[in-house]
Amino acid sequence: MDWLAQLLFFAAIAAVFWLLLIRPNVRRQRQTVAMQEALQVGDRIMLTSGFFGTLVSLEEDRVEVEIAAGTTVTVARGAVGSVVPPTGAETDADQTGSDAVEAARDSEDN
Repeated sequence: MDWLAQLLFFAAIAAVFWLLLIRPNVRRQRQTVAMQEALQVGDRIMLTSGFFGTLVSLEEDRVEVEIAAGTTVTVARGAVGSVVPPTGAETDADQTGSDAVEAARDSEDN
């Protein structure tokens, strides 16, 4: 009977280990792979190294990322850490362009 209690104890430890460590890691890995497969040209991304950029082109295992105006780098698709959602300020600036700059200059003059 003692061996059965020991066996159940080790089985319970293995189950807790699986539930708390392995299962969440596998889920996170699946989400990352799904995100990397769903990338589209024009997406704003963050690389795992911390660089932000815009996707210029996609290949099967590589992506080209524009990290500054006229500066593109080619990285492995696995180096894409996340897709960055546009913030309200970025979308307003993109839509208004020079109008926002002119409005700021006008407010400084007054």
